[in-house]
Amino acid sequence: MPSSPSPSPIRLNDLTHPIVAGLISVIVNYGGTFILVFQAAQVAGLSPELTASWVWSVSIGVGLTGLFLSWRYREPIITAWSTPAAAFLVTALATTSYAEAVGAYIISAAAFVLLGLSGYFEKVIRLIPPGIASGLLAGILLQFGIGAFGGASVDPVLVGLLILAYVLLKRISARYAVVGILVIGLVFLLLQDRVDLSGLQLKLAMPIFTMPEFTLNAALSVALPLFLITLTGQYMPGMLVLRNDGFKTSANPIVTTTGLGSLLMAPFGSHAFNIAAITAAIATGREAHEDPSKRWIAGIAAGCFYVLVGVFGVTLAAVFMAFPATFITTLAGLALLGTIGGSLAGAMAEPTSREAALITFLASAANINMLGVGGAFWGLVIGLVAYMVLNGRLPRKRSVETATSGSAAE
Repeated sequence: MPSSPSPSPIRLNDLTHPIVAGLISVIVNYGGTFILVFQAAQVAGLSPELTASWVWSVSIGVGLTGLFLSWRYREPIITAWSTPAAAFLVTALATTSYAEAVGAYIISAAAFVLLGLSGYFEKVIRLIPPGIASGLLAGILLQFGIGAFGGASVDPVLVGLLILAYVLLKRISARYAVVGILVIGLVFLLLQDRVDLSGLQLKLAMPIFTMPEFTLNAALSVALPLFLITLTGQYMPGMLVLRNDGFKTSANPIVTTTGLGSLLMAPFGSHAFNIAAITAAIATGREAHEDPSKRWIAGIAAGCFYVLVGVFGVTLAAVFMAFPATFITTLAGLALLGTIGGSLAGAMAEPTSREAALITFLASAANINMLGVGGAFWGLVIGLVAYMVLNGRLPRKRSVETATSGSAAE
């Protein structure tokens, strides 16, 4: 496994952008998809205490694994809960007891530990041509880019203000564009009294241990789908996000570490956490820092914010969820514009893979959902099949450096 280059010394003004990138990543995660966890808890009939334990376990687990991996490898390795898995649990927990679900979480997490230790996941990642990887990432992120402007029909003043501020700040000082729109948007919402925090109470979350039950039904109906959905919907695109921005940490320790974290936190309610995909791109691209060797600070910042949310359970999660949906989607889309542009450029850069990369981009953007598996997986499959048909085969042998840096958006 190649080691990452030693980062240059960190100055005080190197901290602002990565920290803000980490904060935005966390806000987008809680404000955009965490509602699925509350929906799943409601379907399962969980008490407020068990729900708070779920929030505690997944937030603390995500924070500590992200902190460790970013510190250890000096790369912005952002971890997150599995969003497609949370969506799956909204229906699965209706017919599975909570204790059986916890047992299924443990089985799925153990499978990821074994996968990481085996080294096979990294071998799969190395086979994916750079253009296909870039096309996949661009397709996954396209809806977020569109969402940055789509909210104008619902909230034209807020969205218009954010877009105008982003363009002006890009013209004046590109480095401060994302920081600026975050501050301007928050000030605007507070002045309009559109963030209602009156009902919030600051409470520490308390983890509650649940004795797992292991049944064949839960293993087949919950653990197996949970493993496959997280693998195809989170780990594969998440690793490609890192590769697209030129980061080279092997997938093996990432899968192993997040698998171990999920295993330890499962009895307290955590369903699964893994490397982040969409929100990771906010911290791995140029907007986090011009110098790639400084972007690992965003991973540290995100980890700290996740731990903070975990300590206070549903209280701070509710703060993030109090922001209007249009603010979250516009903020995320504008923060990802640079990554989308770099991914499209990478997808079209290599003539031999250009058409297959375009097919991958369009198939991923279509967000096909078949057999319970989401669009990232099918976009990748369709793109690889197109590549093999058009070129006769996948690249026979590529070095780690070629596999990991060929589609860098730098």
